[in-house]
Parts: sequence; structure tokens; C-alpha cells
Amino acid sequence: MNATASPESATATQPFAGLILRDKEPENLEFPFATLNGFITTNEQFFVRSHFAVPKLDAATWRLKLEGLVERPCEFILEELLKLRTRTVAATIECAGNNRIFLSPKVDGLQWELGAVGNAEWTGVPLAAVLERAGVQPGAVEVVFEGADSGKLAKPPSPGNIHYAHSIPLAKAFTSDVLLVHTMNGQPLAPSHGFPLRAVVPGWYGMASVKWLQRIVLVDRPFRGYFKTADYTYWEQRPGLPMQLLPVTENEAKAQIARPAPRELVPADSIYRVHGAAWAGEATVTQVQVSTDGGATWEKANLLSTPVPHAWQFWEFHWRTPAQPGRSTLMARALDSRGRVQPLQRDPHRGSYVISHSVPIEVEVSKRAAGGGPEPFDI
Repeated sequence: MNATASPESATATQPFAGLILRDKEPENLEFPFATLNGFITTNEQFFVRSHFAVPKLDAATWRLKLEGLVERPCEFILEELLKLRTRTVAATIECAGNNRIFLSPKVDGLQWELGAVGNAEWTGVPLAAVLERAGVQPGAVEVVFEGADSGKLAKPPSPGNIHYAHSIPLAKAFTSDVLLVHTMNGQPLAPSHGFPLRAVVPGWYGMASVKWLQRIVLVDRPFRGYFKTADYTYWEQRPGLPMQLLPVTENEAKAQIARPAPRELVPADSIYRVHGAAWAGEATVTQVQVSTDGGATWEKANLLSTPVPHAWQFWEFHWRTPAQPGRSTLMARALDSRGRVQPLQRDPHRGSYVISHSVPIEVEVSKRAAGGGPEPFDI
């Protein structure tokens, strides 16, 4: 990576061929999940989530400030960070609103279908190493990431610009896989993915992996910023406690079907390879089950690889399609190493986030499938 890249090269328009436009300004683009075919999502195909316009940052003048409850407040230039020991982690990042388009009644927010998720190899400096260099003062409980992106809020209206910011507990910050990332799949971060530096918090929904980092602040109480208390929250009923409004944090166990895609025509009386990906946050996927009759019965799918911590795992299931044309409803659910089972029904208290229930995929079984679908094969 060239630490002295010009602002022109850093903010040039990136090619996102084939991504689905969900919002033009600010730019929000979805990966076409039906094209899933590799463990790594390429930089050009990785979904883009923006709350505000992409800031125009120059690597030569950019600075990262580290302040708050630290012994030695400091400031880094990019060249300094690039010289520090790096770590590469494969991690799946999923937007907390992924699958929102399937909710009924409709809720506010970007209407993501299946593709607000991707898996990449992230290279950067472990956050723990930077915190150790600054020295953490007693009493620090959270680490706040602040991005350079800013804007006015429409709901509720804000009198001025606010920066996107989010936080993680100090204990999570000191895990080895939380990174300050400058490289994605071996390439410098593109502007839409957080150039020149972003956080990556494996195992957590994407709102914690703050892009365009400009400040890291250690605080002595839970962060009360807008994107931690008003947005990216959900209601939950815990035993013996009243209903609580909680911040979105760790990914839940989840399996998604890539093919057949929603509303796809599939050939009757044939064997169809149903396949997709599953992930489980800080746990490991232990099993994926598939139903081809709307959840009435379930069969075990084949897991296709050795699990990688914090990364998705591929699976497949060979489905004997019905002999007669008609509509079929497919579902997939994940089980993980913590004993969690992906629910079949949506918890209505969760509002527009943490959409982790099994999404029904309706397809049309036809005597003659539409062109472009996968070739059937005989047993």
C-alpha cells in the first residue's frame, strides 16, 4: 500500500459490477447472493453500507487520534501504522439489517434482500497492540470508534452534522482478531470500504466495523452515541427482567440459501443442488438443515469445508424436485457450537434489526426451467 497516495486516486470511483443498488446517495450496494461461488468475496462484489457520503481523505494528511482514558494520548499517521506488526483474519461481515425486505409488515430502513453480507481477508494492526502502546487507564470499559463520515440525521432531525461512531467492550477490543485494517483481500482499502483505515470486529454485525477511522476514544461508561442507543438497537425479553432495549452486538447462528434464488424456476423431477453459506458470530456452525416443504420436515445438509473462526461456511443439499409443476418453499437453518438453533419465526420485538430467523425461499417448479439456472444431474 502506498501511504502517500494522492487524494484523487483514493477517491476515484470504484467498479462495483453486478451489485444491486439499494440507495444512490449515500451509496448502498448489495452483493447478489445467488452468485455465491467462493469463500472470499472480491472487493468489487463486497456489499457497501454508507450512512453518510464517503469522506474524501488523503493518506498523506490523514491522522488517527487515540485519546480518552489512556496513559499516553497519541496520534498516528498512516505510514507509522503500516510499519507495525500486522495480522490477517478471514471474517464475515453482515449488516444488521440484512434480509429486511422479507419482513412483513414492512419496516423502515434499506430493503436488503440476502446480500448485505460478505467474507474477506482483512489485514491490519491488532487493536490490542495500539491500546497497549497508549496504555489503558483503570476504569476504561469501552472503546469508541469514530469515523470521518458525517451528516445530518433525518429521523430524528439533527441541528448539525454528527459523525458515525460505535463502540465495543474493552475485553472484546483486546481479542487478537479485532483489527485496524488497511488492506482487504491483499489490496488497499477502496474509499467505499473505509480508506485509509477501518475497524474490523469479527463475530459482530457490521455496524461495529467502523470505516474511515479518525479517532479511538476509551471511556469509563457505556457509549451513548446515536448509532448505539437510538439506531442499531432491538428489544429483548430476558428471564426475570422487564423488556430491555439492547444494542446490536454479536452475529447469531444463521444459514442462507444462495440457490435456488427467490422466485427461481427449477426443473421438475430432477436433482437440484441447493447451496448456500452459514455463519455463527463468535461460535462455530456445527450443522445446517434444509427443508423443502416450508419447514414441515428437515434433512441434514453437507458442510463443505473445515470451519474458519468468524468466517462463513459453505453447505449443499441435493434436492429431488417434485415431479409435478408448482410452488415449493425452501428453508435452511444453522445450529452452532453454543447449542443455538436458528429460529423459524421472526421475533417481532426486534424491529428492523437482527433478522436471524430462517427466511422462506419460494421457487417455481417447472417442466422446463428458465435458462441460466444450474444444470440438473441424475443420481
